[in-house]
Amino acid sequence: MKKEPILDALKRRVILGDGALGTYFYENGVPLTANIDLLNITDPALVEEAHEDYVRAGAELLETNTFGANRVKLQGLLDKGVGVTEVVAKGVRIAKKVAGERLYVAGSIGPTGLFPLKDREDEQKKEAFYAIKEVVEVMSDEGVDLILLETFSFLDELLIGIEACKSVAPDLPVVAQMVFPSKGLSVDGRDALFCAEEAIKAGADGFGSNCGRGVRSMIEAFSSLAPLKGKVPLSAFPNAGLPEIVGHRTIYSAQPSYMALGLSEMIKMGARLVGGCCGTTPSHIKEFKKRLHLKGPSKRISAQTKDEAIPTGEGLIPDSPGALLKGFPKGRIPILVELDPPTHLDCADVIRGAKALKETGVVDAITLAENPLAILRADNLALAHLIQEQVGIDTVCHMTCRDRNVLAIQNRIMGAHLLGIKGILAVTGDPATASDQPGTTGVFNMDSIGLVRTIKNFNQGVNLAGRPIKTKTDFSVGVAFSYRPSNPELQLARLQKKRDQGADFVMTQPLFSKDEIEAMMELVGTMEMLIFPGIFPLISARNAEFLHNEVPGITVPQEIRDRLWAYEKVEDQRKAAFELTVQLIDSIKDFVQGIYIISPLNKWEVSKKLLETISIPSQKA
Repeated sequence: MKKEPILDALKRRVILGDGALGTYFYENGVPLTANIDLLNITDPALVEEAHEDYVRAGAELLETNTFGANRVKLQGLLDKGVGVTEVVAKGVRIAKKVAGERLYVAGSIGPTGLFPLKDREDEQKKEAFYAIKEVVEVMSDEGVDLILLETFSFLDELLIGIEACKSVAPDLPVVAQMVFPSKGLSVDGRDALFCAEEAIKAGADGFGSNCGRGVRSMIEAFSSLAPLKGKVPLSAFPNAGLPEIVGHRTIYSAQPSYMALGLSEMIKMGARLVGGCCGTTPSHIKEFKKRLHLKGPSKRISAQTKDEAIPTGEGLIPDSPGALLKGFPKGRIPILVELDPPTHLDCADVIRGAKALKETGVVDAITLAENPLAILRADNLALAHLIQEQVGIDTVCHMTCRDRNVLAIQNRIMGAHLLGIKGILAVTGDPATASDQPGTTGVFNMDSIGLVRTIKNFNQGVNLAGRPIKTKTDFSVGVAFSYRPSNPELQLARLQKKRDQGADFVMTQPLFSKDEIEAMMELVGTMEMLIFPGIFPLISARNAEFLHNEVPGITVPQEIRDRLWAYEKVEDQRKAAFELTVQLIDSIKDFVQGIYIISPLNKWEVSKKLLETISIPSQKA
């Protein structure tokens, strides 16, 4: 028996789609720099295997491996004999072969890469229209069940895509999906409901969201789509949390069970087509099918079963720990408190918080992240200078490799010296794909290991090229450490490399257990760096679940999450969480070398109250 038309099926039930193809290919050895659409030609067996694994997991809809297969993105390959028609047609045929007669095939079409528009607006709009139209013509001829326009950041480009689809095949269903990174808004500031209504007006048969910043941010967008529930099918394909670079791999931390809970919320809000985007795998789809109790076709049909070296300057690394560490008081362990620069230009509250924290008498430096999670914030170097001038407390500026080439990174180091900054935390930086800003791409001329060495070169009085800079900087250089009890080897090896390049201190990701902190200290305490375990005062059960499932490198123990969920009221959860944090600090104060407090949601009042509650441990001799 053949399948019914997909729009008819979506009126009656939820259909489970597949997960990420890119993630699958990268996990199977395809280089991150490869054009994965070309795998339809160069390695069709791998593409087929990916579809097969998603079918085995329970997917009822397969997306073609054609997300970027348009003439704009394939431009450099067209001269080499690669044709858009060939890549798209082969992608559809592979998916249809696996889908057989009972599963659906969605033709995947992503943005053209021409938006945001620059100086040739009319030409670029026309170019985008014809680029998408060309792909739709092939997909229509090859017999896809629907077109999935996905990961569009700009409404204007999405509307062009819908117009192109309907100009070719007016009766071919189109589901339009956009990215809403934060607060239910697109990167160009459009509300999700407004985008949906405009897309439907333009001819879309369904609307939804994919990619983005994980389940929770997608639920924010879905909450505004309530007026559309039952009127048109909505779709939800979230990422598996936020991405994190570990070694040379991009890791997504959200667990399948957590994502399934989020999808169940969105199904209640009207989602009828669900699946996964970046970071999701067949194991996620299998869990979705089980936990969401989705009924697929009665019988599954399948075709078959089956460091580049970083250049450095010359010279020995100085023994000096740098000005920040040398200035720490004697007689008690040092304390760092993190505040995030605001996402706007009003820094008054952050400066007010820094003053209040200084008044506790025990905070030795304020640490300021640089666009954490690739979200645009005020410049941390400028804010650090304001805090030092207006508050009179030292700062530690996080410095990423994501946003600058080698020239700009060294320029940044020189600027930090001129502004009197004493401490720098060298970090590689979160992947730019998580950004809330259109067109953001990562640079990554070097990673955090290379950045440590570069800063130490400046402490010797030379730049990366070995040329003198007429003075020596005196930075204390910190590094981040994500301790994973189940498999610490990779991060430990990287930490040792950072130490070998001269790192002076370590700031860890948040840890919530005395046993984990003690085990971590035993592993890294012999590396001759000052270790600051990260302490994050939780503020609710939902906050704990979000950190555990959607923030890279953070694990909140199940017993803590269960304890917080035992309280119905958020104020009771907050009180219990605060008590747990006080107990944690009290249990570790005899063996830690320092404390690094991360203000939750930038609520410096919580950090201040914590510091006024705990007994500050004495410094070990």
